[in-house]
Amino acid sequence: MSKIEKATFAGGCFWCMVKPFDQWDGVISVISGYIGGHLENPTYEQVKTGKTGHYEAVEITYDSDQISFEQILSLYWPQIDPTDPDGQFHDRGAQYRTAIFYHNEEQKQLALKSKQALEASGRFSQPIVTEIIEYSKFYPAEDYHQDFYQKNKDEYEKDRQLSGRDLFIEQNWN
Repeated sequence: MSKIEKATFAGGCFWCMVKPFDQWDGVISVISGYIGGHLENPTYEQVKTGKTGHYEAVEITYDSDQISFEQILSLYWPQIDPTDPDGQFHDRGAQYRTAIFYHNEEQKQLALKSKQALEASGRFSQPIVTEIIEYSKFYPAEDYHQDFYQKNKDEYEKDRQLSGRDLFIEQNWN
């Protein structure tokens, strides 16, 4: 019997955080949305102001018999600049910060261990600022944000290129 679990990550623009997880065996769904703020049922227009306290995030539903949380963590880190406290790439503001939202104590410990390993690796000269935060209410984003990379391929590719994300990944993670 499958063991269905969730993992939730903030990594800047949620459009860019779906595809890296969506293509793995065991991943059932990747939903774009908002987490961590003080407003119930926020809209994109509200969150993008940076005043609601929410992060743009993805919530991944997965079968842990096929893919582990540790494997998902190993996919997460190379998608971000973990040293940037003010956003990601050309997306600036609190709503674009990075964070791992743990759903249980095991996820918390694995997230902390992976962050410590990254810090110890010396890959980055600046501190790793990605937060590890207890999961709170997740609000799915509007339908037009879901699977954006599939529904709006040209706009998605253009945004990724202009953002500097791909260049950063190539220079720092490959």
